[in-house]
Amino acid sequence: MQGDASTRIFERLLLSHRSAILMNAPRRPDGPPIRDGMPYSAVAHLAEDIVPYVALSAGLRACGLSAPEILHADLDHGLLVMEDFGDEHVVAGDPPAPIEERYAAAVDLLAWLHSRDLPDRVPAAPHLDYQLPRYDLDALLIEAELLLDWYLLRASVSATPPVRQSFTELWCEAFGPVLEAPPTWVLRDYHSPNLMWLPEREDIARVGLLDFQDALIGAAAYDLASLLQDARVDVPEELEITLLGRYVRARLDADAGFDTSAFMRDYATLAAQRATKILGIFARLALRDGKTQYLRHMPRLWKYLQRSLAHPALASLKAWYAVNVPAPDGARS
Repeated sequence: MQGDASTRIFERLLLSHRSAILMNAPRRPDGPPIRDGMPYSAVAHLAEDIVPYVALSAGLRACGLSAPEILHADLDHGLLVMEDFGDEHVVAGDPPAPIEERYAAAVDLLAWLHSRDLPDRVPAAPHLDYQLPRYDLDALLIEAELLLDWYLLRASVSATPPVRQSFTELWCEAFGPVLEAPPTWVLRDYHSPNLMWLPEREDIARVGLLDFQDALIGAAAYDLASLLQDARVDVPEELEITLLGRYVRARLDADAGFDTSAFMRDYATLAAQRATKILGIFARLALRDGKTQYLRHMPRLWKYLQRSLAHPALASLKAWYAVNVPAPDGARS
């Protein structure tokens, strides 16, 4: 099966009329220390084995959501046999475009999940619990800095110490309110490649969840931004606004005290952070790994980034980007 940008490998297993998915995800080695003696994966709280996947699958299923049932797990060797969700996605066409009904269900799922009181520790196996890390300042910053380390490098722009310092200071200021937001589960890769459509199920259980091993405890706005500013799919601004309104109404229905203004500020901040991060990731995939196919998504990410930086709370960051970050090839001015 087609994999993702990670090193995991997937195979579909067939036996008579039954099928399952094999995930081969051996423990990833730590990279070199880059901050406080820790590698990038530790600072960014990336899963280094399959324990988080097994735990979150069980946790999401316990909430009544459609994460794959784990049929067998070899935690030591990084092998999972799990439920097959088929091949029906939340996008269709060539190029792929959102199917509004399915995106709406994915938004409803987030609103429902974010209205729940969720634990920060979930069981992975008998006598083995998994503690979800916090989406802390260090993680948010080191992700954003991928823009400096890889995107600017590819654009032949030098990230001088003053450039880095001003970048860090502005983002630290922007992240302040996000770090104070009510905490919830952040699945972290909640976008079209990782969402399947299960029409035989009902309501929000029709949305099948595939990728959540890097889940954290953090602000609710992150996953919504990941979905509505999908790095691989054009989400029209009109649809984004419609579905943002749908989410906010659902949260208000569950809690009349839901702070819409604060949420929209957090949404813009985290959407801008995510676009910044992924511009860096896609540049890294091209430069380091030779995966140049990801470069075609950069104009879309640039458009999303400008859309998010237009929020008044991000005016200083918008000015910084205008001076220091060139648009990718193919982006509209």
